[in-house]
Amino acid sequence: MTIIGLDLAGVETRPTGFCLFLDMTVETCLIYDDKSILEAITKANPKIVCIDAPLSLPHGRKNLEEKSNIHLRECDRELLRRGIRFFPLTLGPMRKLTARGINLKRALQQQNTISIETYPGGAQDVLSIPRKQKGLQNLAEGLKNLGVVGINSQMSDHELDAITCAYVGKLFLEGKAEVYGSLCEGIVMPPSERQRKLSV
Repeated sequence: MTIIGLDLAGVETRPTGFCLFLDMTVETCLIYDDKSILEAITKANPKIVCIDAPLSLPHGRKNLEEKSNIHLRECDRELLRRGIRFFPLTLGPMRKLTARGINLKRALQQQNTISIETYPGGAQDVLSIPRKQKGLQNLAEGLKNLGVVGINSQMSDHELDAITCAYVGKLFLEGKAEVYGSLCEGIVMPPSERQRKLSV
């Protein structure tokens, strides 16, 4: 069951982390332009694509350009309630990332490829793994402790975040993930400690 994780960059001139995840084994690389990303996804023929980028606008907001006091989606409010740090999608560079993410989701829909929104930094918090700001080696070790195979010391922060996205996709396909907000306008995250205890 192939899963793709994408740590999407806001612009094509910056690297996007790409992870091919199969049976807990990963292969990663850096990709730049949308055409190459879509070609790599098509070649992999994944069950699902897990994207680190906002894939929807807040309810009641028509676009990113208009002036509005609507900045948060229900999933964003849930992140706040749980004390998980994030950048609102209407903040500066996040606008470009949001536009790119939404366009990529539409392109994948045209190919009948399922995509979900993920947030690796938040997922790492829930999984008690250090974020990249605490050191790439610590993040890599945290992912290895989850059972992920194929991680090496040459991987960039973008690739490690893409691995995290794909791992969340695995949990989602197994019915073990948690959705903040609704599935069509929400973020897929690992289960909270409370949910993990309830499932035991």
